[in-house]
Amino acid sequence: MEQITYQTTGTCARVIHFERDDENRIHNISFEGGCNGNLKAISKLCEGMKAEEISAKLLGNLCGNKKTSCADQLAKAVMG
Repeated sequence: MEQITYQTTGTCARVIHFERDDENRIHNISFEGGCNGNLKAISKLCEGMKAEEISAKLLGNLCGNKKTSCADQLAKAVMG
């Protein structure tokens, strides 16, 4: 599995860590910083999903008046 570390921008979470397997499925998602409970839930819900599925569900999700969110950043990270 490929291990990936993604530097976020515009969110409380500073970094996203995850693994990508040969089928483009995402595993072991973790965030540094951010809203711990919500980000653990997102990680559990996305476990084993294909990158395209995560992106389709989370891309464009915003946090308050910010131009992004931790979920939006995850969507960008898995497609990068």
